Amino acid sequence: MTDVNTDVIQGTLDMLILKTLSLQPLHGFGIARRVEQISDGVFKVNPGSLLTALQRLERAGWLDSEWRQTENSRRAKFYRLTTAGKKQLKAETADWRRRAGAIARLLEMEA
Repeated sequence: MTDVNTDVIQGTLDMLILKTLSLQPLHGFGIARRVEQISDGVFKVNPGSLLTALQRLERAGWLDSEWRQTENSRRAKFYRLTTAGKKQLKAETADWRRRAGAIARLLEMEA
């Protein structure tokens, strides 16, 4: 069986987190699970990478957080997008669309 690479491409984790949280506030495990669902399993988020990214995004002012109960009655830190985070998501989405378009054009070129 061939191993399929599920690593998140460098530079995409922030955008994936911001996009995921634009839908609803979530805790870390919920974010990781949602990224995997949305990407049909193409991306799996390492818990250590996720925690580091969440802390960085919160320090940047793009996320707010609060401790709440999960659906399983456990205490977890829930993250939500701030106004600055929504603006950052818009900028990152535009940048990734530009990059994805360039890659798509290169892949369409005949050898």
